[in-house]
Amino acid sequence: MKKFSLLVLSCLLAPVAFAQTTSSFAIIPEPVKTTPHAGHFILPKEITVQAPLNNKMTPVLDLIKNKFSTSTGKMVHVKASAPSAAIKLVLNSTADNVIGNEGYYLSAKTTGVTIRANTEAGLYYGLQTLFQLLPKEIESKEVVTNVKWMVPAVDITDYPRFNWRGLMLDVSRHFFTKKEVMSYIDNMAKYKLNLFHWHLTDDEGWRVEIKSYPKLTTVGAYNIKREGEFGNFQPPRPNEPRNYGGFYTQDDIREVVKYAQDRFVNILPEVDVPGHSLAAVASYPELSVTPGADKYTVRYGERIMDWSKPGHPALVDNTLNPAGEFTYQFLDKVIGELSQLFPFQYIHMGGDECAKNFWEQSDQVKALMAKENLKTQEEVQSYFEKRVEKIVESKGKKFIGWDEILEGGLGPNAAVMSWRGVKGGIEAAQMGHEVVMSPTTFVYLDYMQSDRVMEPHVYASLRLSKTYEFDPVPAGVNAKLIKGGQANLWTEQVYNIRQAEYMTWPRGFALAECVWSPAAKKNFNTFFSKVEKHFARFDEAEIKYAPSAYDPDFKVGRNPDSTLNVTLTPEVPGLDIYYSFDNSYPDRFYPKYTGILNVPIDATQLKVITYKGKQPVGRMISMPISELRSRLK
Repeated sequence: MKKFSLLVLSCLLAPVAFAQTTSSFAIIPEPVKTTPHAGHFILPKEITVQAPLNNKMTPVLDLIKNKFSTSTGKMVHVKASAPSAAIKLVLNSTADNVIGNEGYYLSAKTTGVTIRANTEAGLYYGLQTLFQLLPKEIESKEVVTNVKWMVPAVDITDYPRFNWRGLMLDVSRHFFTKKEVMSYIDNMAKYKLNLFHWHLTDDEGWRVEIKSYPKLTTVGAYNIKREGEFGNFQPPRPNEPRNYGGFYTQDDIREVVKYAQDRFVNILPEVDVPGHSLAAVASYPELSVTPGADKYTVRYGERIMDWSKPGHPALVDNTLNPAGEFTYQFLDKVIGELSQLFPFQYIHMGGDECAKNFWEQSDQVKALMAKENLKTQEEVQSYFEKRVEKIVESKGKKFIGWDEILEGGLGPNAAVMSWRGVKGGIEAAQMGHEVVMSPTTFVYLDYMQSDRVMEPHVYASLRLSKTYEFDPVPAGVNAKLIKGGQANLWTEQVYNIRQAEYMTWPRGFALAECVWSPAAKKNFNTFFSKVEKHFARFDEAEIKYAPSAYDPDFKVGRNPDSTLNVTLTPEVPGLDIYYSFDNSYPDRFYPKYTGILNVPIDATQLKVITYKGKQPVGRMISMPISELRSRLK
C-alpha cells in the first residue's frame, strides 16, 4: 500500500507530457484528419525556415515572414537547405494524389514543424492551419510580448471537398476602396476560401473603368449619399450633389488581381445585365429601349421596382435593350476589356431579376420576337443571354450567370449560379451544365443574423446554424457537375467595411467548413466552440464580427385570456438567459429563463441578455411589447 502511494505521488509530481485531443484544436475549416500527440514545439528566438527558393514560393514566404515578424517580433531566415530548421516547407517531387492541388500534410513534433504539399497553394493553406495552432496573439497587428509561442504536436492530413469556395462582395450599392477589398480577400484566404466574386455593376454604380466607354465611370460611378433604410429614400432635393461613390481604374484592378493571386484567390468579375443596369443606361441612354432614358440618373436607394407584384415590374427601365445592336457592340467592348483584366476563366454576366414590363411595351422588342420566333419575354432574355455567351466565349472565357438564365432556354455552354434555392442548380446539372450553389436558403449574408430589432432591416433572416447546414450537392445530382459553393454579401444595407465584416463573420466560417471539410465531420456544437476561439483571434486582428449567435429567438403566442406569452430559444448550447419586464437592464442576478414567459399586462419592454456562467456573452436586447404584439397579426 505504501509503495503504491509513493508510485502515485511520483507520477503526480513528474513532468508528464499528455497528448492533445482533437477537441482542443480550433481549426476552421475542420481538417480531413487530425492526429494529436504529446508535447509541444516552442518557437526559437529566431526562426529558420527551410523552403524552395523560387518565384512561385514568394507569396508563401512573404506570408510566413510577415506573420511572424508582425506579432512575435521574431526574425525569420529562409534557406534552401537547413536540416535543423524550425519550419520546413516541402514541395513533393512526385504528386500525392490523396491531397490534390490544394491539400497538405502538416506534422508538428517537439523538434519542429514540417508542411508538405504538391503545390505552393497547399503550402499556403498548411501555413494558415499552422497559424491557427499558435496562440491567438499571432493575429495581432503589433508585437505581443509575454506569449509562449508554441505549437501542439499533431499530424494533419487535409484537402478541400470542392474547388470553388467563394465569397461575393457587392461594391455597387456602396463603394469599397481598393484597400478595403484587399482586406476582405485577406480574411477569406485565412479560411481557405479561394474565389472572390466581385459584383462590379448594378443600378447604383458602375465600378470598373472601361476605356471604350468613359462615361460609365464619370457618370455611372456616382450617386447621391443617403443613410437610413435603403430602398425607401425620399426623392432628391434640388441640386443635391451626385458625388458619392467611386470606381476602380484598370491599374487598380490589376493590383487587386495580383494581390488575390498571391493569396491563391481567383477573382470572378460580374457585370450584371440585362437587368440591374441603370448605372449603364444613365451613362449611355442609347442602351435603353425606352424613350426618356436620357433623363435617368444612377440610383441612390430610391424605390425603382415594385416587388409586391408578379414579375416585380420596374418603375424606371433599368434594363438593356435586347433588340438593339448597340447593346451587343457595347457588351463586346466591355467584355473584351474585362477579359484582359481578369485572368480567371469565367466572367459572370448577371441575368437576375430582369424586369420585362418595358420590353413588353417596345415595338423594337416586338419586332425582334417576330423575327426570331420568340413567344415570351423569358425567351427574349434567353436570346440576349445566348448572344452574350457567344461574346464571352469569343474572348476566350466561359459564361456564368444567375439561375434566371435557365428561363426561356439555356445557352449550350453556360454555367449556372443557383441562388433562388437549389432548384435551378439541380435543373442545370440534370441538363449537363456546370453549377455553383449559392442559395438564399443558406448563404445570403445580407440577411439578418438575429432578431429584426437587433439588425439593419432586411426582408429575411439567416442564422449561423442554418448556414452551417449548407451542402452544395443536393441528393440525386451528379456531384461532378457541382463546382462548389459560395456565399453572397449584397450591400444595400451595408455602408462600410466594418459592417461588411460583421455580416460575413462568423457565417463565413460556416461557409468555409461547408465547402472545404468532409460532410461527415460537420458538427454544429463542435463548430461553435471553435468559432468562439476565433472571435478572440478576430479581436486580436481588430476584425469585426457578429455576436448574433448568442441572441435568442423570440416566439410570441397568445394565452386563452388574450395576454401574450414569449418563448426564448438559444441558438447555441450552454447559454443562460436572464430577463426583465420592468424596464431595467438585467444581469445574472435577475430572473433566469426556464420556460415560457407570460407578459405582464402593463409591460412595455422585455429586456434579455445571455450569459455563459458568470460572463455576459450576448447583447442586451430591448424588445418592445408592441413589436411582439404586431407579430401575432
